[in-house]
Amino acid sequence: MEIFVEAVDGGIQMALDTVAAAGGGTVFLRPGRHSTGALRLRSDVTLHIEEGAVLAFVADYELYSENAVSVYAESSNRAYIVAQDAMNIAIVGKGSIDGRGDAFHTGFDEGVGTFTPVAERPRVIVFEDCTNIRLEDVHITDSPMWTIHLVRCRDIVARGLRVSNNRQLPNTDGIVIDSCSDVTISEAVIRTADDGVCLKTSLSDKGIGRCERIEICDSVIESKSCALKIGTESFGDVSQVRFLRCRIENSNRGLGIFSRDGGKIEDVVFRDIELDCSETPDGFWGSGEPFTITKLTRRPERPAGAVRMVLVENVSGRSHGAVNLFAEEPGGIDGIVLRGIDIKMDEGPLGTAKRYDLRPTNADLAPPKGAQGRGNAWVRGQDGQIVGLFDYPGGLPGVFAQNVTGLELEDITIRRPEPLPAGWNPATTVLIS
Repeated sequence: MEIFVEAVDGGIQMALDTVAAAGGGTVFLRPGRHSTGALRLRSDVTLHIEEGAVLAFVADYELYSENAVSVYAESSNRAYIVAQDAMNIAIVGKGSIDGRGDAFHTGFDEGVGTFTPVAERPRVIVFEDCTNIRLEDVHITDSPMWTIHLVRCRDIVARGLRVSNNRQLPNTDGIVIDSCSDVTISEAVIRTADDGVCLKTSLSDKGIGRCERIEICDSVIESKSCALKIGTESFGDVSQVRFLRCRIENSNRGLGIFSRDGGKIEDVVFRDIELDCSETPDGFWGSGEPFTITKLTRRPERPAGAVRMVLVENVSGRSHGAVNLFAEEPGGIDGIVLRGIDIKMDEGPLGTAKRYDLRPTNADLAPPKGAQGRGNAWVRGQDGQIVGLFDYPGGLPGVFAQNVTGLELEDITIRRPEPLPAGWNPATTVLIS
């Protein structure tokens, strides 16, 4: 069945329900602006947003109570578009979705360089426990929170997606792949303030899942957090992940793995990546690192899982920060191969790259009473400094590794200024065991 919805008509959910009741089909949104509240997809239904059509959501969190989901993000458990326990679903078309993110912050914080988000913000799309998903071509703008969140889903193909979010509004991740399997994302263009593509294994009332057999390729990412990332929510295992042939533009961190919550992370490849990583104010995690792995326990009852068998190959570009590999104890990070790396390091204008960043820490999860900060992003200690930032010993190197075993460095070129700027380490590579 096919139903065509004109912009002046509304009735999008009624059309989706009608198609589902008929056994499946497609709802086409015709050109024009479609204003709506909560939407829900069911099995065998495609939402096709035609070129020139804008799907605009009413910016009122309370309207989305019927679209509650199992994984909380910050203080939010609601989304504009939800599918749960569905199969054969799709959102396609060359139209756009307006996330209305400008309505979900309280103003700009000059001290850390970000807008201050409100506590409750809807995600744009959340699919949970779904099979056979297709996302194609749609352009999503100005998300208030995580843009696309896929939870415990399998058999996912996403091609040609575009995400354009406010670069100064935190937690606006582009695509979050959470406890999913058999996922391919290609030809995406994602520009956002938070992680570009992020793999997680979150904790919810449905338990802990795995993330495996994931490929992200041939995409362009701009991120003020980490462009291609695994973690920090890492309760379950992550394995068989490939990031291939991507270009990272005007970003903070380029490539990252962050183990915090008990799950193992292994068999990961970053290959054929071009990157451009710059310093940011302290309100964003990290500052100009081309590649980072950190393993840090933030919940004593859930020691952080090991990170093993990671290959970073044929990566080139420029950065303000160092390659940073940090584990709390020897063996926490093992079997890391850096091969064919060519990075030009420049001095950043802020000086923030001279510290390595171990956020999130326990302080971010449970700030001390009266502490200043913003939720789980940053907390200031009694000395007024942000908790989790540390000076590199001896100054900023090109490669820093602490408690890393089985590290192989092959054909590594880190080009640094001559003479070295103040606060830079005379050693390009610093290894601490």
